[in-house]
Amino acid sequence: MFTDATFWVAEPRDVLMVEGADALTYLNSQVSQDLRPLAVGACAYTLVLQPTGKVEALARVLRSGDHAYMVDVEAGVGEALTARLMRFKIRVAVEITTVAWRCIAVRGPEASQVTSVPGAVAVAAWWGDATATDLLGPAPQPPPGVRAGTLEELELARVTVGWPRHGAEIVESTLPAELGVVSVAVSFTKGCYPGQELVERMDSRGARAPRSVRRVEFDAGVPVAVAPGDAVVVDGVEVGRFTSVVGNRALALVKRDIEFGQEVTPPA
Repeated sequence: MFTDATFWVAEPRDVLMVEGADALTYLNSQVSQDLRPLAVGACAYTLVLQPTGKVEALARVLRSGDHAYMVDVEAGVGEALTARLMRFKIRVAVEITTVAWRCIAVRGPEASQVTSVPGAVAVAAWWGDATATDLLGPAPQPPPGVRAGTLEELELARVTVGWPRHGAEIVESTLPAELGVVSVAVSFTKGCYPGQELVERMDSRGARAPRSVRRVEFDAGVPVAVAPGDAVVVDGVEVGRFTSVVGNRALALVKRDIEFGQEVTPPA
């Protein structure tokens, strides 16, 4: 039995299939996560970086077969991700194609109870803390007993947990360490990949990013007078920008060492 706190929403996603005899070797050489331990049916989040170390995409990789991987990203990101992956595909037995998979996002305290529906596979979403499950497949059906939600509810859930979004927290100049997702999307024991040098250098030096995503909760019932793009001002000094605002909650990209909001970290 599901409570009203748990809901589902059809969420647009772009999905790529990477398949072929060299699929694992090639894909693993392009992403920040170590994909070798993934069993068929398992998934993991990863970053795809530019050679400079800037974030190209925050993606999820699902191993769908012995030599096949589904890579899903936010709607609108797939074309650029395909171009980025194709740029490094040289003399390898790999095919990269776009597939017409869809996603139903289930969010709420009972989300992990949704383990299977016709036409889809259930995979962990966001931080993998049991409050976010995605149903991915050619034709996923809404989970029985779970109420339909809205895209605004989905956005509020995202902002509440601090999961970054392209075009908001992730822009052309974003560094991996700014997003708070390094612990769930980066392996420091795998081989080389484009952009690795910057990630490894910051980690080895214990360096903090010049900015970081912070979660902010405003007083309930009080109209929020900020919007994405507005300046964050502390003691009369501009120290960052709001990136996402929904309801009485927001995310902001703020300079390090500034006391404002709560820095994004995975749930305990």
